Parts: sequence; structure tokens; C-alpha cells
Amino acid sequence: MDKLEQLRSFIAQKHLDGVIVLSEYNRRYLSGFTGTSGALLITKEDQYLITDFRYIEQATSEAPAFHIINRQNSLIQSLKEQISTLNLQNIGFEGNLVSYDEYLQLSKSYVSLISISGAIEKIREVKNPTEIEIIQSAANIVDQAYEYILTVAKSGMTEQQLKAKLESKLLELGAEGTSFSTIVASGHRGALPHGVASDKIIEQGDMITLDFGAYYQGYASDITRTFAIGEPNPKLKEIYNIVLAANQKAIEAAKAGISSKALDAVARDYITKQGYGEAFGHSLGHGIGLDVHEGPVLAKNTDSALQVNNCVTIEPGIYIDGLGGVRIEDDILITENGCQRFTNSTKDLIIL
Repeated sequence: MDKLEQLRSFIAQKHLDGVIVLSEYNRRYLSGFTGTSGALLITKEDQYLITDFRYIEQATSEAPAFHIINRQNSLIQSLKEQISTLNLQNIGFEGNLVSYDEYLQLSKSYVSLISISGAIEKIREVKNPTEIEIIQSAANIVDQAYEYILTVAKSGMTEQQLKAKLESKLLELGAEGTSFSTIVASGHRGALPHGVASDKIIEQGDMITLDFGAYYQGYASDITRTFAIGEPNPKLKEIYNIVLAANQKAIEAAKAGISSKALDAVARDYITKQGYGEAFGHSLGHGIGLDVHEGPVLAKNTDSALQVNNCVTIEPGIYIDGLGGVRIEDDILITENGCQRFTNSTKDLIIL
């Protein structure tokens, strides 16, 4: 069943006449349209893409399965007019993503608005072969970029300078851009799980955590590697080995049918047994796709079971204030009896 068929099955189940799609990721997912302005109206039998004159040619090329409407009024007004023309009554909308102002404008039409928060995102969680191939290409880019950074990183550089070299390489390798703000956390800043690059100078003995990703053909990769410039603190080497073992144990346990909660526990329980449970404060991982952070979430309070062709991260970490931290992250594809890694760059502790 393709994307639109799955959505139409949901429309029928919820007794809707149609669904409005305003969010960028969901719009692109369902239609293929990559323009920055547009809305979808998907009914039980047909589908419409409303945009403006700037994007008509692009929309016609990218979304051939959709009727393209060149709007003459505001996007919301054009949606309301089309809903009226089609005599639709019960309309689903992205309640978790639509702004309050947009909701107020839509609610002025004589229709019933029903939130379908998360429904399209749930469909997006299971990737098709084309999506999987693109995510693999995005992962290949970050693997190559990491191998490159190991040849240029040195003490005396700032984190910002290292970030610049990394991001320049990502673009050179074919990335459309970074999939999030690149994290470069060296020395004591390694204790910051989201320590984006700063003006801190990298020093001998620093462990450096690099968390970065690439967008390729609209899909994201997300990788974290930790390495050292000069001999690091023995405690950090110990922590590195614990985090690496937790990463490997979770990857070995990942497969269709395991609950997100149980998979998170594989890594979390191991780290806790080593005495660092309190230092692992975030979830084990998250889905990747058009958005770098999407479902499914791998967390200790999430019971949903993983499915074949979920694409998720495995990223345990330990963070010690005043000392530093370690995180090791891979992107994986869930299969029936296990998983396949998208990211394959070395996870050995590299000391430059």
C-alpha cells in the first residue's frame, strides 16, 4: 500500500471527507513537492496541491499525481474555496503542527475540523526501498566526512574551525546541507550533550564529541563519534569503552517486534550496571527520515514495537560535569531478524 492509500485508509477509518496538509515534511512526503509554499487537500478519491505562480512549473513536475491549483488568494482562503467547491464537511488537519492563527482562519469555514495529530508522521515511520537507499547515501556522506576530519583535527584549532572544515567537506561530498546544528564539544564541554561548536580552543588530551548529519535528496543522516587529541584522561577512556559496549549491545538487540522501551533498556541497564546510569539522561535514539528527529522514539517510557523498515539512531552517552563526555551514535535499519547499519565509520577510540 503506497503513502496515499495508507492515508486514505485512515480517512475512511476516521469517517473524514478529506485531510489538509500544511507542514513542509508531510507535504513533501505525500506529494514530492519541495517548494516552500503550498498546501495539500487529499480527499477520498482525489488530491490537490495548492501553491502560487512561483511554483506551478515545479509542482507540475514534482507532483504529477496531484491537481495543481494556482492560488489567487491567501493559501488558507484558497483551501477554504476548494473545500467549499468539493462540498467537504469533515476535514482532518495537523493539530500538532498547524498554527493557532491558521486554525482560526480555517474554523471560519462551515466545516468540522478534526485533529489528526501524528497520523501522517506514523505512516512516515516505515520507509520504502527508495527512502532507504537515499538514507544510506546520506549516511555514506557522514562516514566519509568523519574519516576526513580525523586527518585534519589538531590541537590549537577552535571548535568552530573544526566545524567549518567538517561542514565544508559534507557539501563537497554532495550533501544539500547539514541536518541540524553541528555539535563539536571538546574537553570539559563534552559533558554538554548538545554542545554546539564554540570558540573554545581544542587542547592536547581533549576528547572531542562530533554529532553531525547530512541532508541528501531531502533525507537526513545523524552520526556521533568521539575521538581524542593526545592521550585522554583514563576515566574518559573507561567511559568510552562502556558507551561503545552499550551501543553495540543495543544494535545487536535491535529487530522488528522489540519495544522501544526494551531496546532503550538494553543500553541503559548496561550503563547503569557500570555505575553511570545517572550520567545517561537522554533517550537511546529516534527515527530519521525527512526530519532528523521523527518517530519512532527509543525511550524508557515508550512501549511501541519497532517495525521492519524503521530507520532509527542508537546513541547512548555518558556525561560527567567538569570532566567531559562520550556519545557514539549509529543510524540503523530495522529488519525482521535484526538490523543493518547505515553508518559504518570506525568506532575504535582514535587518539590523534
